[in-house]
Amino acid sequence: MNKLSNKLSLVGHQHADQIVAWQGTRAIPLAQFLADVNTVKNQLPNSQHIFNMCADRYHFAVGLAAAIVTGRISLLPSTHTPDMVRQMQVFAPDVFCLHDLVHCEIDLPKFQFPELTANATTIDSATDSTIDSSLNIPQIDSAQLVAIVFTSGSTGTPVPHHKYWGTLQSSVLAEAKRIGLPKEPNSGTIIGTVPAQHMYGLESSVLLALQSGHALSSKQPFYPADIVCALESVPAPRILVSTPVHMRMLLEAKVDIPEVALILSATAPLSLALAQELEQQLNAPLQEIYGSTETGTIATRRPTQTDAWHLFDEVELIQQDGQTFSTGGQALGKVVMNDVIELKQDKRFLLQGRTADLINIAGRRSSITHLNHQLNSILGVLDGTFYMPDDDSPDHVVRLMACVVAPTLTSQQIIAALRELVAPVFIPRPLFIVPALPRNSTGKLPREALKTMIQSLIKP
Repeated sequence: MNKLSNKLSLVGHQHADQIVAWQGTRAIPLAQFLADVNTVKNQLPNSQHIFNMCADRYHFAVGLAAAIVTGRISLLPSTHTPDMVRQMQVFAPDVFCLHDLVHCEIDLPKFQFPELTANATTIDSATDSTIDSSLNIPQIDSAQLVAIVFTSGSTGTPVPHHKYWGTLQSSVLAEAKRIGLPKEPNSGTIIGTVPAQHMYGLESSVLLALQSGHALSSKQPFYPADIVCALESVPAPRILVSTPVHMRMLLEAKVDIPEVALILSATAPLSLALAQELEQQLNAPLQEIYGSTETGTIATRRPTQTDAWHLFDEVELIQQDGQTFSTGGQALGKVVMNDVIELKQDKRFLLQGRTADLINIAGRRSSITHLNHQLNSILGVLDGTFYMPDDDSPDHVVRLMACVVAPTLTSQQIIAALRELVAPVFIPRPLFIVPALPRNSTGKLPREALKTMIQSLIKP
């Protein structure tokens, strides 16, 4: 890291009674959080690398903080498959697994998250926000390497990316400013449906709360009823950090949703229709997050008001030799972007699809992203994706295919609807009706998982 080193606070909370997290209906103030961090840091194994797979988001936050204050490095892959675990051990032979499960099947040396003593505390939202010097809030060198986050593997082999405290904190504070988080202490709770180990989850469901003086919910709900329960268990105002997959299921469940002050979405394109329905049903503004594992969050937009994304002040996009590069923020040097980007004025840009999903059939160009958008706009389609096989496919014929979740439709009905939306050369052959797509916990579709599904569906 080239930037000049200086000390930065571990948390943005400043008073002992400021709430850092909610475990169920139990409020955890800053004083308790710091005590818990101290407890865990004194028990950690003597290794440099930690594979933090705690499912409870508060446990994850305490484990992350304990690693940071002791100079350890958290390894954060977005999946915990046996192959990924093997890669972690090759990458860092001393790695151990920090977990909070009754039975942990991760094939690594294990350290179970310890029992924490719950001290009696009082929450006084009227306390002033002056720094309580008696708390001894840890100060972290901005140049310290605190985490290595791995790409999801949705387009290939997972790649490690180093995250330093200074740029990570700066990026999260820029996000807080851009999305308009209130600055008053104890003013909001963040509920995340995404894993904390994912870059989006790390930034927007954990560090966003810790650095902006807000609280995080320990829960990681997935199904609509669980999301409602997680929202109900914490006081308003509530910030929901989620994905299009989770939010579409939430709307389709037709359940009563507790009041939400703000919605954040990332990991997959959000259709305008879904964004409009979310804002209408939840009566809250929706902000979409743009970024990557390599860059962290670098831009936002409110899709119901504009197609254009607005870059953070410290981030620049540069176009050279047909490619777009990101500089500033968490990027170390120039980072190649995997999206086709059209630059606009005033640090704004438009997304035209991913470079990896651009296709050319019979001289006609399109992108998987655009085709997926059209497919998912069809009434009755709950989820769907196009798939372009590799050139070395076994039958030596490269055909555009699709898998669709649409319980009330036939493949013929979907194809008929598609003919009204896309050119004939982009009609998938074949189109499979499936019960579900093999999405991971963040809503992404790893290419290998989709390829395996397609191969199982193709008749010999």
